[in-house]
Amino acid sequence: MNLSEKDLKQIAQRGITPEQIETQLHQFETGFPFLRLEAAAAVGNGIVAPTEEERKKYVAAWQAYKAQGRRVVKFVPASGAASRMFKNMFAFVDAPYDVPTTDFEKKYFQDIEKFAFYDALDAVCQKNLGKDIKTLLAEGQYKAVAAQMLKPEGLNYGQLPKGMLLFHKYAEGARTPMEEHLVEGALYAASKGEAHVHFTVSHEHMDFFKAKVAEKADGFAKKYDVKYDITFSEQKPSTDTIAANPDNTPFREADGSLLFRPGGHGALIENLNEIDADVIFIKNIDNVVPDRLKPETVEWKQVIAGVLVSLQQQAFDYLRLLDQGASEAQLQEIAQFVEKCLCTNPKQHKVDADYLRSKLCRPMRVCGVVKNVGEPGGGPFLTYNQDGTVSLQILESSQIDTKNEEYMKMFTQGTHFNPVDLVCAVKDYQGKPFNLPDFVDKTTGFISSKSKGGKELKALELPGLWNGAMSNWSTVFVEVPLGTFNPVKTVNDLLREQHQ
Repeated sequence: MNLSEKDLKQIAQRGITPEQIETQLHQFETGFPFLRLEAAAAVGNGIVAPTEEERKKYVAAWQAYKAQGRRVVKFVPASGAASRMFKNMFAFVDAPYDVPTTDFEKKYFQDIEKFAFYDALDAVCQKNLGKDIKTLLAEGQYKAVAAQMLKPEGLNYGQLPKGMLLFHKYAEGARTPMEEHLVEGALYAASKGEAHVHFTVSHEHMDFFKAKVAEKADGFAKKYDVKYDITFSEQKPSTDTIAANPDNTPFREADGSLLFRPGGHGALIENLNEIDADVIFIKNIDNVVPDRLKPETVEWKQVIAGVLVSLQQQAFDYLRLLDQGASEAQLQEIAQFVEKCLCTNPKQHKVDADYLRSKLCRPMRVCGVVKNVGEPGGGPFLTYNQDGTVSLQILESSQIDTKNEEYMKMFTQGTHFNPVDLVCAVKDYQGKPFNLPDFVDKTTGFISSKSKGGKELKALELPGLWNGAMSNWSTVFVEVPLGTFNPVKTVNDLLREQHQ
């Protein structure tokens, strides 16, 4: 591949090396291998369903851990724009008809007063159009109301990040998901009166996000008697990937420059790696509930954190034992722990002290999984690793060979779903932080078809944050109630009972 001086300059500005470009273009040619599956995880086979007694024990373990003054951070990927939430409403504004016609449109206008942003929308309608929503709808000006929600001169919800939209109504005023995450941080992640919350935000929304946080944080700090430490980061330009033409040559813009695209949420492993913490909670920005439903979420967050710190403590004890020189009986006990509690099966691998150390001395995550209710997305599986062992992974459909009937059956009949509810331990038994990029399985990327300016292109996504980017972590799945999973994929999801 011949790169011009201009290309090399453009690559260097992003902090990317020519070798990385070579590798990415090669990946377009070869594609990524599908994963080899052993089984879909289920309760009793990779998924733990704790009893009420066990839940109490885990909550107590988490409280005891926090009492030691450990540094706990709540990490919230919040860079996504909300535009996809409003796909149906954009279509309505551009439609050849003027009145709500689809079921989605009818529902939106019928229940418009139930949205937490109704008062804000009413105010911009009065300011810009001289009429309130009720008057506009009575006059049949449905599109004008929708446009005021979406367009920059109105609420600009079509362009804002999801974290900045008004989701929930309260007597004292509506709240955004960003605010709900600050509340959650105070309720289960605060340690010694300090709540550390980190948002990953896109560059264009950073100032707005910071201003909104500055405006709201003090009120919550007083209400929940915590001191907030709120930090932000952006996805690094060095994690962007080159776009390719259908023939795998670099895709070029009209001016001849190379086209780079964000590498997907897997890029955030770099941001996660820079967080100074003993334990990190990860949850998507749109998975929040109003205060009346928070107790269940808070309890289960403490349960999965308690599972994590209990397993970590045991792993650390065993690593110290290995350092001293473990007896044959002790090696067998450690091997049992790795296989039964950390769900890592050696298969044909030789089980000796080195093997056990390699499986114990790595980052650990406990993932809440919910019963499958047909939501799109990944699921928990027992999967073969690069070293021939089998362990738990979260897989997306793109990682599974759709031509393999047995695998497709596992995927479609899987009992559980990944709601992105993780708690992670990122330091080793000597207190040193792991270098998280070392634990990424680079063979688990993903190629998709996109277009730019009417031209087809191939896009390369990095191994997903909770998929291949955490492939070589110790992983444990815990069944959590469906009530802890309330994502907002479309604006009408805000009309669900859980968001009212």
